Amino acid sequence: MMLTGDIVKFSWRNALVLTIASLISAAGFVWPFFYTGESLPRTQIFFWVAISIAVLLAIIEISGSGLDSKSIALLGVLSALIAALRPLGAGAIGIEPMWFLLILSARVFGPSFGFLLGLISVFVSALLTGGLGPWLGYQMFAAAWIGLLAGLLPGAKSLRGKGEIAMLIVFGAVASELFGILMDLQFWPWALGSQTQLSFVAGAPISENLSNFFTFHFLTAMAWDIPRAVFTAGLILFAGHAVLTALRRTYVRAAFLTPIEFIEHEKVQREV
Repeated sequence: MMLTGDIVKFSWRNALVLTIASLISAAGFVWPFFYTGESLPRTQIFFWVAISIAVLLAIIEISGSGLDSKSIALLGVLSALIAALRPLGAGAIGIEPMWFLLILSARVFGPSFGFLLGLISVFVSALLTGGLGPWLGYQMFAAAWIGLLAGLLPGAKSLRGKGEIAMLIVFGAVASELFGILMDLQFWPWALGSQTQLSFVAGAPISENLSNFFTFHFLTAMAWDIPRAVFTAGLILFAGHAVLTALRRTYVRAAFLTPIEFIEHEKVQREV
């Protein structure tokens, strides 16, 4: 099985491993809403290790799924570009130009390519900026999920023009907010202690912790998420068509996944 428009060959085994890895990483984000203990757990390292294992599992499995040399080269180039774009805004008030290129690349080259691109580009960026830490696994999977979802948007082969740009603008804004929510989830239980009205309450009903979290999120992170959404949507609006055209031209000219055939010299001479 290969996902439509995807230059990464994606088998049922890939899909299974990716699903397992995503579920493991998702547990690292949403565990506060299902934790039934009476006190704040001090085993955060378990979730960091689980996320790291999930990242390695996904990279190893997808990387061994038949990527040809052209796909690997493209993945490397785009990962380097995204990694270079990420520090330009230094995360200041959410200005992060990397997201628009990740979204557009996943749109053209497919969901599994987008997933892998999100993982690798954030990891490379962390190496360049010294951003290594327990948060890295969360950032990598958040970016990977955004790449995956961008590649799964409808009309990959048929939708073009203003309609496609409008859809990508909306997705860019939603993805920017989603990234902010995921990043808040990974540190919220320990961010405020246990003495505020916005704190994580161990063993409390899901509804209570959800209310506390989203109140915390909108009060503390909207100064980052709204600028990120506006900036990403603006880049897609003004540069989306040109970038999509260039990426699609690359897709066609590179003839990804087309077998390379070598013709014997003597056979060519006879035909001539």
